[in-house]
Amino acid sequence: MSSPSFAQKLTAEVLGTAILVFIGAGSVPLTVFLTAGAGGTGIDGTAGLSTISFSFAFAIFAAVYSIGHISGCHINPAVTISLLLTRKIDAQTAGGYIVAQLVGAFIGAGLTLIILTGNDPAKLGLGAVSVNANAGLAIGFAAEVIGTAILVFTVFGAAVSGKAPAGFAGMIIGFIVYGIIILVGPITGASLNPARELGPALLGQAIGATPVPIDQLLVVYIFGSTIGGVVGAFLYEFIGRPQSATVPAAAIAEPARADA
Repeated sequence: MSSPSFAQKLTAEVLGTAILVFIGAGSVPLTVFLTAGAGGTGIDGTAGLSTISFSFAFAIFAAVYSIGHISGCHINPAVTISLLLTRKIDAQTAGGYIVAQLVGAFIGAGLTLIILTGNDPAKLGLGAVSVNANAGLAIGFAAEVIGTAILVFTVFGAAVSGKAPAGFAGMIIGFIVYGIIILVGPITGASLNPARELGPALLGQAIGATPVPIDQLLVVYIFGSTIGGVVGAFLYEFIGRPQSATVPAAAIAEPARADA
């Protein structure tokens, strides 16, 4: 049986990231829309946050089980860069995957725009997130580093190492994202993924949505997520790498003396 071609893998990454952004990030403005329709003005506390968290979890289930066997289902530049730096993929693959993920993120945001047309998508936004005003840039950066480190640590343990029980990676990764969003979401929106933020943020700004401040976009959502991913990857590499057993020198020398 032949392996998927590079073009097929890139297409899979485009589609997987589009699914993540459309269903996951797209649930943000739709939750605001439904809450506003019920008389509110925004996401309704833990109920709204849980709805968004489940949307991301289910999007990851769908992506992992549909394209995981084709491209590995990175759907996140932080994951791809972490795999590159731990020497699990080459630079050409990493570069192609990151471009594909960015394209997919814009497609996903575009699909959100389509379904919001006629309901003021500029006001609702396309799912881009920003740092809580009471938190600040440093705390936002720390939150994205911690959240993405946990995510990528889990990805490496559940999917990359191959030592976890087969068939459960999608559920494990999806549910850890749910948990991370519940905790980190109120601080930064829990992007955990530079492409997931860039697509909705840039396309949203193009249609007149409130722009994400450039310092947040760069420091928190690009550098923070990427650095967090690398931290999580190397932490797993440290604890998950098999160590060779050291045979004491005396045990090696003993048979030599016996033969003598």
